[in-house]
Amino acid sequence: MEGFLESTDTLDSRQFMIAVKRLADSLSYGTDRSPFLGSGLEYVQSRPYVAGDPIKAIDWRVTARTGRVFIKEYETPKRLPAYLLIDTSASMMISSVKRTKYEHALFVAGGLALACLDRVSPVGVMGVGERNVHIRPSLSKSQVMQWLHGLRRFRYDETTSLARRITELVPSLHARALIMVLSDMHEPAALPALKRLGQQHDCVVIQFRDPAESGLKGAGFFRAREAETGRAFVTHGRQSWLDQGHVANELKKANIDHVEIQTDQAYSHILRRFFQDRNLLGRGAR
Repeated sequence: MEGFLESTDTLDSRQFMIAVKRLADSLSYGTDRSPFLGSGLEYVQSRPYVAGDPIKAIDWRVTARTGRVFIKEYETPKRLPAYLLIDTSASMMISSVKRTKYEHALFVAGGLALACLDRVSPVGVMGVGERNVHIRPSLSKSQVMQWLHGLRRFRYDETTSLARRITELVPSLHARALIMVLSDMHEPAALPALKRLGQQHDCVVIQFRDPAESGLKGAGFFRAREAETGRAFVTHGRQSWLDQGHVANELKKANIDHVEIQTDQAYSHILRRFFQDRNLLGRGAR
């Protein structure tokens, strides 16, 4: 029995990784795969020679014209580090369809990570639940595979800590970064934190929604319990459990790119168009 479970889990893992790689290829299609093609250097300016400068960097044209030795300065193209903030809270685990919001979020996170690595952008990961998951940006594909499989083990009792994690992350960002949040956006304090983050960094919010969050067809009044806090409340089947318009408008006013993913619908083409139209994976080229 143990051997069967192990082989089944291995098969499931392989299928998961194949699907993730296909999504990564889809997101990378039609974009430059590396900022280091060709010489990988862009001329910026010439400056006077300083003792110790390499002779091969001498700008002979300017030197001949001015009679003084000048050095060419180049700028190496760089990529913004990408951070994936993945919501591991209990609300991401509740589902009225086959796959939870968390399963979809992890699948999308894997595809984005591989797409970034394919473009030579280091990838970091942070869990925004109670688990202390924080991986610094890395170009190691094997490390990405490790956290992908590690995050597939989840709990059903974590509360959201998106606002707190953003506050913890900001001091460690010494340069501009691309921050991609994968969450259902159930934490009210997350919006103000994201607005502040967006003032200094490129922010993307990929919001996952279960169809039940827009209302339950055929249901009247019923008692419910909030997954993370345990708070009991009475609601109606036609009532939306989240003011989606408010979330979308606040993110738009803050110039934060935002896309909504419905877990009962196909969305690969939506993600591909969203990232390509905004050049989100390519805007990091410097």
